[in-house]
Amino acid sequence: MDTLYTLMPLILLVAIMYFLLIRPQKKREKQVNAMRANIKAGDDIVTIGGIYGTVTKIKDDKLIIQLGADRTKIEIARWAISKVVNDEPATTAPVRAKRGETADNEETETPKKKSRPKKLEKTGPSISPEKPEANPLEDE
Repeated sequence: MDTLYTLMPLILLVAIMYFLLIRPQKKREKQVNAMRANIKAGDDIVTIGGIYGTVTKIKDDKLIIQLGADRTKIEIARWAISKVVNDEPATTAPVRAKRGETADNEETETPKKKSRPKKLEKTGPSISPEKPEANPLEDE
């Protein structure tokens, strides 16, 4: 019975680690593998290295993606895909109406002007590069 009491904290620690670390990691890994398996031509993706592109062809474990405006095509491994980028616009919170306005007037609201940064003023004397002093060893 004493060995059960001494092993109980160790068993409890292993159980906690399983439910807090191992199980969620396996769940995320399954989701990532499902995402990579469901990629089709035309999907916008981001690679692990941060390269954005559009899938043009799929060959088993390799994908050909098109990059940028010059339409450069490169071949990458399927496992190198970090995520699929959705082009759908994100839902934004509704704009609050100003005092005295109703929600119907939101469409007529004028866009706000962006403020320009102020120019920094020089406060001290400017440092100008001076002529380097002649090296006495160069004359010899």
